[in-house]
Amino acid sequence: QVQVVESGGGLVQPGGSLRLSCAASGSIFSLYGMDAMGWYRQAPGKQRELVATISGGRINYADSVKGRFTISRDNANNTVYLQMNSLKPEDTAVYYCNARIVIRTTPLNYWGQGTQVTVSS
Repeated sequence: QVQVVESGGGLVQPGGSLRLSCAASGSIFSLYGMDAMGWYRQAPGKQRELVATISGGRINYADSVKGRFTISRDNANNTVYLQMNSLKPEDTAVYYCNARIVIRTTPLNYWGQGTQVTVSS
């Protein structure tokens, strides 16, 4: 059974910091190996958008979070983190963790249930 579980969301004032964590578990990750992990977010009335991804040595950030957010990964435990600093009200969204494997050439994506991040004074 595959599980992708996020934690660490909450309410923070503008300029504050939060750290999100996500752990992926399930035999499929051991069988095929984790290709990439990452964070996406969805604000009310908007589409889900990429925040940051990490795959091997490659890291990708959305322009809106560069210099403020840092993604890191614990490969041994299929865990990914997102350190969010200098938070802004526009960072308010539900943050979703993504875990991706590739079978032959077909990517399979697994999602967490989401964790709410609210930036407000």
